[in-house]
Parts: sequence; structure tokens; C-alpha cells
Amino acid sequence: MRQLTLATAGFERFAKSTRRAAFLEEMDRTVPWRALCALIEPVYPKPGNGRPPVGLERMLRIYFLQLWFNLSDPAVEEALYESVSMRGFAGIDLGREPVPDETTVCKFRHLLEEHDLGRKIFEQVHEHLEARGIKVNAGTIVDATIISAPSSTKNATKSRDPDMHQTKKGNQWYFGMKAHFGVDSKTKVIHAVVATAANVHDATVLPDLLHGEETRVWGDRAYQGQGEVIRKQAPRAKDFTNRRYRYRDAVDEAEKARNRTKSKVRAKVEHSIGVIKRVFGFAKVRYRGLDKNAHRLFVTSALANLFIVRHRLRCT
Repeated sequence: MRQLTLATAGFERFAKSTRRAAFLEEMDRTVPWRALCALIEPVYPKPGNGRPPVGLERMLRIYFLQLWFNLSDPAVEEALYESVSMRGFAGIDLGREPVPDETTVCKFRHLLEEHDLGRKIFEQVHEHLEARGIKVNAGTIVDATIISAPSSTKNATKSRDPDMHQTKKGNQWYFGMKAHFGVDSKTKVIHAVVATAANVHDATVLPDLLHGEETRVWGDRAYQGQGEVIRKQAPRAKDFTNRRYRYRDAVDEAEKARNRTKSKVRAKVEHSIGVIKRVFGFAKVRYRGLDKNAHRLFVTSALANLFIVRHRLRCT
């Protein structure tokens, strides 16, 4: 074990474990670091004649800090200088070394994006959960949520992001992208993710959200009338999507009651989406372009899965 320097030893008489420190300690035990580092290692820069690269696991830990706390590249550098718990999680001792600067953090993220490692990280985490006994079952809940993007044209290019589009939900217009999810009805684990522009209808990507072994599929009324699509993708699945129950001034009370029963299961998808948008703060895009934000969505979904089942993993 490395000896602590005065920068990390501390002389505080009183201390208290914060929620941030407890969260980081919990996720440190939950994330399969060895498997994820092995996934990235073949494309990670090797030591050569120039300045040696920062350790791979350290950069991965810093990248996850960005996603957990919704931090930009400059913000995560500043946060690491300010937060003892974050430095401890990343393994940084200011008595020996500085925090990797924002350019190093940015280059690491670009490396992951260039090799489409976000999708592979999502798949690797899914394999890790299956190996620990948390498997996808026969029920899938499908849903989509809008992730907002800046709609202003007051920028250098005088234009909006061409990959983002607007859509109307209720009486409100939104501009941005749409995240589509396929979530296991028992474990709440996200097993399928698709990123599109906001104007793409939810039902369009339905086949990509099913794994094919379902016996039941739940969804809101955006997916009604897709029974044939469901049967084609998952032949044994029954369609439990909500149906329209209001016709002009008439209300079908029986259909309304059935929808209410279905929604008791369908509501579980909101828990998974809530982790991504409310706990991790991914309610707005940070980057320009759909591909970069899709990459972030894949990695955030992987981390959300680990967060959702963290207590179960502790017992296995």
C-alpha cells in the first residue's frame, strides 16, 4: 500500500461521511473495473517516447464521475481539486501528482466515442449482471423520453444542432433528442437503448427495444396498434400496451380500468428513466451532434443499471 502524503493524510479532528462519499464507495464496489478496463485497453495509448499516458482506470473513473454528477470537462477538473471524496475515488494524491487537466479528460472521451465503446460498455455491464444472476426475464416495458437541446441560434454558427429536432407533446413544443428504452419488467434493468431525434415516433423503434424472448410487452398509448410488430419480433409475446379509452365525449370505463392495471407494471420504466434524468442529471444534452449524446446515453444507461441493482449485487 502506498504511503499517504500530507496532502491526503489530513489533520481534521471532526469528520462526517457525506452522501457523496457513501455513493462513491458503493459504486466503487459495484462497477466491474477490470472487465471495463480490459475492453478499452486495446485502443488506449501505450507509453512511448513522449509523456506517459494517465492510468486507464483512473481516466475511466474520472469519466464516470462526469456522468454521475453531470460535469463538463473543466468542471470535473475543478471538482477533483475541491472534493476529497472524488480524489479518493479517482486515486489522486495531490502530494504526488496534479489532477488530469480538462484536455486530457476531453481526449479520453473522444477516444471512447471514436471506437464506439459506449455501446460496448453497456453490453459488458449487461454481461456482468447476467453472470451475477441478474438476468433479463420474459417481460419488457418500452418507453421513450425527450432530452432537451438548446433551441437558440445565438451561437457561433447562428444555427441549431442539425441532428436535433422539435416535437409536440401535449400542448408543449420540445427541441432535442429522444431516448428509447427497453426495460425488464422484473429487475428494472435497461436491456435496450436507442437514440433518435425528438421527432421520431416512439413506435418506430419498437422492434429494436425487444430481445425476442418476451411473453409480455407493456407500453403507453404511443405503442397501441403495434401488435403485429410485437408478434414479429417476439412471437410468444402478448400485447399489454395501453389502449385509447376516450372517444369524443364517451369514456370506456372497462378499458380505462385495464389501462390502470397495466400501468402498475408500466410505471417501473419511470424508475429507470428517473435515475438517468434526475439522479445523474442527463435531462439536457451536453454535446453537439446525436452520436456524441448517444454515446453518453449508452454509458449512462450502463451506470444506471449498476445503480439500480447495487444492493442485489452486494448480496451475491
